[in-house]
Amino acid sequence: MLRSQTTRRIASLSIQRQWTCPKCAPHRFYSQKPAKREPPDHRKLGHQQELFITSVFSPGSPIFLPNGARIFNRLVDFLRKQYTRYGFEEVITPTIYKKSLWAKSGHLENYADDMYTVTGNKRPTAIEHSKGCCGTIAKDKAAAEDEDDSEYGLKPMNCPGHCLIFASKLHSYRDLPVRYADFSPLHRNEISGALSGLTRVRRFHQDDGHIFCRPSQVEEEIKKTLDFVKVVYTTLKFGVSYRLALSTRPKDHFIGTEDEWNRAEDRLRRALEASGMPWSINEGDGAFYGPKIDIVLKDSDGKEHQTATVQLDFQLPKRFELEYQAPAPEYEARGEPTEDPALLAEYGPVRPVMIHRAVLGSVERLMALLIENYDGKWPFWLNPKQAIILTVNTTDPVVDWAQKVRQVLLGNLPKSYTGDESPVSDAGIALSGQTGLAVDLDTSARSLGAKIREARNNGYSQILVVGEADVQNKQVSLGKERMSPGEMRDRMMQMVDRFE
Repeated sequence: MLRSQTTRRIASLSIQRQWTCPKCAPHRFYSQKPAKREPPDHRKLGHQQELFITSVFSPGSPIFLPNGARIFNRLVDFLRKQYTRYGFEEVITPTIYKKSLWAKSGHLENYADDMYTVTGNKRPTAIEHSKGCCGTIAKDKAAAEDEDDSEYGLKPMNCPGHCLIFASKLHSYRDLPVRYADFSPLHRNEISGALSGLTRVRRFHQDDGHIFCRPSQVEEEIKKTLDFVKVVYTTLKFGVSYRLALSTRPKDHFIGTEDEWNRAEDRLRRALEASGMPWSINEGDGAFYGPKIDIVLKDSDGKEHQTATVQLDFQLPKRFELEYQAPAPEYEARGEPTEDPALLAEYGPVRPVMIHRAVLGSVERLMALLIENYDGKWPFWLNPKQAIILTVNTTDPVVDWAQKVRQVLLGNLPKSYTGDESPVSDAGIALSGQTGLAVDLDTSARSLGAKIREARNNGYSQILVVGEADVQNKQVSLGKERMSPGEMRDRMMQMVDRFE
């Protein structure tokens, strides 16, 4: 039976009312807004990707697992390559120094609360058995030396050690600038409530560098350092998302005169203005020995972290009595040129200016920001899981060729290897030419589809496949492409060299 037009209209309206009921609408699945995704947290991602762990036995000292160590070492190696470009020479310095060094540098007076003290075992027997022609004098001297040796400080910074290196030889004005770099571990006594993952720790590594330069070279060195920061942060895909801040003289706990601080702050202002980037002022946030330019990044929660820094220091060179020889020393100390032959004929000692700089800052803190910035999806050159080789089946020829492909990619076999060469014993011979690539192998008896899904979920950048056809052609498959192991190795190394 055909319904009338009016009946059909009423039925249609009733259906529409049923579906547009305001009480029911919120309960319809397709009308609900997707749940807001939590911002990435480096602590959770670090656990999921097996990058690092922490332990109650060493609070604030992250323990890097193999995957995390790969990322850490690649960041350090990346900086080392840039050091050649920017003229830095790497040094290695002690972890502990005597208390007297920290008194000389000013750390004991201004930074003692943030330092760890290391106490050695006293040896009274050495004092009791000390003998000499002077009797008690020798004994008193031994006691004084023992007392001096009993208290040390774990270094929170590398600057005093680098001052010792500069002071260990004579310098001419032609030698400057002298640039030292150091990756030694540092220790700072952060309160336990402030500790958090990799962003706030007690033991960390800093790409610490110090430049000893002439007064006339200060602004150029600061400009180069800011360029260094820009190059590194662009490569790490931070772009210009960071901001610059000038941190000025603290109200308390500083060394030097106000006039020296004002001159140092003026030089940093000129360098910031010349950089062309926006900057702000952090009043009273300078280091106790000098003002600084801080580079500040935001994490996924919007919280800001100071990473790179450039600090100007007139005080430590004075405390360590650092000097270099130059003509017209009075003009040289003011950074002023002169053409007067009589003045230029006169040589004398001049105090260098010291520039503290760190580009990554704390490597641990920067890793935390990178983990969140990439959300666990690493670029190939940094990825701790760069490639995995999957076998189509578990037959001996397929598994054997997959293992050979991996050895070629690792650099343990030459890239021209085809499998027809007779094996050469390399026992007892140090190998060279290793690629440093991270390549895993899955020869399990599962379906290829299941292996591919697992590899994707585990974050591998390149998923390679070896089947029977690859064995016959001496190739390896990447998606629809097939190429020799040597060609695949070249492609991967190009990606690493281009920081892709």
